[in-house]
Amino acid sequence: MLAKWATTLGGVMFFAAGAACAESTAGDGVRTAPARHGGGIWKAVVPPNAMHAEFGGHDPIGLASGAKIKADCSLNWTDPDTHKLYCFSSATSQSYFQDWPRRNIERAARAWHELAAGGS
Repeated sequence: MLAKWATTLGGVMFFAAGAACAESTAGDGVRTAPARHGGGIWKAVVPPNAMHAEFGGHDPIGLASGAKIKADCSLNWTDPDTHKLYCFSSATSQSYFQDWPRRNIERAARAWHELAAGGS
């Protein structure tokens, strides 16, 4: 089934498939249960085309920890100053990164150069 519409939230694209979701309600309008059929499903999707991210698409927090963790860019952040794209392997990693983005970019860049020099 084709998606009815799509939206982007924090760099992640969501699709809602099917018709609008109806809900069962008691006579007083209080929701008792979502509809069993005809509703949509929210799903985060991996971008269809390769995204050109910093550090070869590896998670910057993983790099700063000494590990090359490839990310699919379904979770990403774009630096508002440099417009560079950073991809994350988990929402926890992205959240941690965004607490101190400049510092984490510096740590990841140092680790990226060290890992590249080491050939791993």
